[in-house]
Amino acid sequence: MADPFARLDATAQAELLRRREVGPTELVEAAIARLERLNPSLNAVVHPALERARRRVAAGVPAGPLAGVPTLMKDIGGLEAGEPCHAGMRVLRDARWTERVDAYFTQKVVQAGLVSLGRTSTPELALLPTTEPEAYGPTRNPWNLNHSAGGSSGGAAAAVAAGIVPVAHASDGGGSIRGPASMCGLVGLKPTRGRCSFGPTLGERWIGFSCEFFVTRSVRDTALLLDLVAGPMPGDPYTAPPPPAPWTTALDGPGRPLRVGVMRIAPRATALHPEALTAVDRTAQALAALGHVVEESHPEALDDPGSVAAYVTVVSSAVARALDAIGEKVGRVLESSDVEPLTWALAENGRRVTAAQLLATIEFVHAFGRRLASWWESGFDLLLTATQAAPPPEIGYITSTREEPFRAFLRAAPYGVCTLPFNMSGQPAISLPVHLTADNLPVGVQLVAPFGREDLLIGVARQLEDALPWRDHLPPLHA
Repeated sequence: MADPFARLDATAQAELLRRREVGPTELVEAAIARLERLNPSLNAVVHPALERARRRVAAGVPAGPLAGVPTLMKDIGGLEAGEPCHAGMRVLRDARWTERVDAYFTQKVVQAGLVSLGRTSTPELALLPTTEPEAYGPTRNPWNLNHSAGGSSGGAAAAVAAGIVPVAHASDGGGSIRGPASMCGLVGLKPTRGRCSFGPTLGERWIGFSCEFFVTRSVRDTALLLDLVAGPMPGDPYTAPPPPAPWTTALDGPGRPLRVGVMRIAPRATALHPEALTAVDRTAQALAALGHVVEESHPEALDDPGSVAAYVTVVSSAVARALDAIGEKVGRVLESSDVEPLTWALAENGRRVTAAQLLATIEFVHAFGRRLASWWESGFDLLLTATQAAPPPEIGYITSTREEPFRAFLRAAPYGVCTLPFNMSGQPAISLPVHLTADNLPVGVQLVAPFGREDLLIGVARQLEDALPWRDHLPPLHA
């Protein structure tokens, strides 16, 4: 018998629960069955917590808007007390590390009524746009098992795309929500910097580049989840401006024609793969048909080659600190043999950065963000780009060796070139699954809004969801 829940988004599953047409136990057990059947092929979930999920349902889930709906947490961030958080690292896996506290984000997920079935795979320290950590092996794309599901939220995206759960926790420091969403045919919103708390253990991650949220199948799930998990928490060093109304109200549309700039190349005059360009052009045509004003234009700052060097300096410094912090957890100084070649090479690079150089880089990043913002201030509402400059790569392509530790970073360039600038600026951006290649692989487009304006993204994304329907596009490996 076919699973009646596998194709439903979280909102639809919650509606069944509200109407008492199904109980939480039935929903969670169906998701567990899907996980057990599909995960051996995908390798998306690396820390199953199935008995914990059953216990939570038996004890009674909080009466939130998504009470009883199954989900998954990514294995970096979203800390859960007593549960692993290995960040794709062999050294934490071998130490059997478990966390001590629930993150504020996790507390909000639980309060919403979501029931986690475990934690999904990520590349080591979330450093790559593919999920192939040495510690846990590659996560495979349900559209084609020979291809990557993306990174760093590849496990989350594979699980949602395959129908195991309707939504899954994800995070994004350079494209790690939007990239996997593009590769797996999902909706992936990167919220505004400071929209979701990293507390109580951190104030920010990657000097503000990183944020946490979800990958979803529907725009309405994205809006609802943002209402449920966003907002300031005690001790946050900064927060995004609050919305004037719940984000679910933005689903009615922007209420006026928007001025949309279209970028038919990638930053720094990088060519787009023809399939990525097709996705952009198709979306631009749909936006024009919806009554929006569409014209070729983009911020000049995107073509500044100095932005990449600044990004790498910040990430390298963060990796150096991360290895020190992980050494504190396991009780010893980490060595090169404890981590993957790229991780060690980045950490060594970070250790050579002086405090003055790091501060100068942060000053550059802030100025870069202001230069980007000036384009929106000139009269544009949204920027349309490809999410990634190329379709999903094959497993094994974005990898490094001890002899070539930076090879993965170099090969990753087309998969972060369109996304990472907006981690630097802190602006909200969303990837939408508007296109399938001739080889039946998903390719997404990215919309970018001014700081704090997720409402514009949600409103236009909902219009495109009707104009370019993706709801019935299912991968070959699906529940």
